[in-house]
Amino acid sequence: MMIFVAGATGAVGRLLVPLLLDAGHEVVGASRTETGADRIRAAGARAVRVDALDADGLRAAVAAAAPDAIVHQLTDLSTADGAANNRLRHEGTRNLVDAAKAAGVERIVAQSIAWAYAPGPGPAGESVPLDPTDELPRARIVGGARALEDQVSELPEAVVLRYGILYGPGTWYAPGGAVAAALAGAPEARFLGSLTADDSVSSFVHVADAAEAALQALTWPPGAYNIVDDAPAPSRAWLPALAKALGTPAPPPAEGALPWARGASNTRARALGWRPTHPTWRAGFAAQGD
Repeated sequence: MMIFVAGATGAVGRLLVPLLLDAGHEVVGASRTETGADRIRAAGARAVRVDALDADGLRAAVAAAAPDAIVHQLTDLSTADGAANNRLRHEGTRNLVDAAKAAGVERIVAQSIAWAYAPGPGPAGESVPLDPTDELPRARIVGGARALEDQVSELPEAVVLRYGILYGPGTWYAPGGAVAAALAGAPEARFLGSLTADDSVSSFVHVADAAEAALQALTWPPGAYNIVDDAPAPSRAWLPALAKALGTPAPPPAEGALPWARGASNTRARALGWRPTHPTWRAGFAAQGD
């Protein structure tokens, strides 16, 4: 298959491109910078320099690639600019879907998030609705995920991958990343806010497992899938383990929990054969420095 990867130099995209090539696919990777385009070429794929917010440019790039499928891994998280990332989810996705329609592409695999579910007991399955909250800033985050999912679902073969919190190379949770800086008290990491070791539950996924899911999803039935590890856990459990792996102080335990922080279940993706090579965050965190 010919695959057009939007966001080919992000934390997931940079691992996905080699996987696609090794699986025998042809790949055109998109980046908005020449440095990113060079990285794509170095991986062995074709590269196109285009900004996802440039509707005409993106339409031309997709038309020229004539792909059988598109993989949407667009994010804007390097500077922790939530507004920029949300704009990309809204406008970038709109442009990508319109480009796919114009080129006659029916299949898209798109990155969404697994922490947008409505509050409730236990890890959320895909049938749980997204959170209807109007409380900011969560409403903006969930609204961006909802807009992305609604727009890609206009294509007849849309697969939405609801990733857990990404960790591993190139993420905020990697050694030397933003979370390590925040735990160490670095002022430049204040954008993360307070990291609280309470009973709020999260689900994680290693970037390598996220990339493998995107590869496999090229043949999955349309729909949404949680791509998370096997061990949803409260931050009072995972935050000290992460701090130890990163060599930073751990915050003290705290009471309470965010009502929507419930984690997610990976049962549906597992039923299709996806298996995380890092089945728990505990072993995955410890292995980051290896």
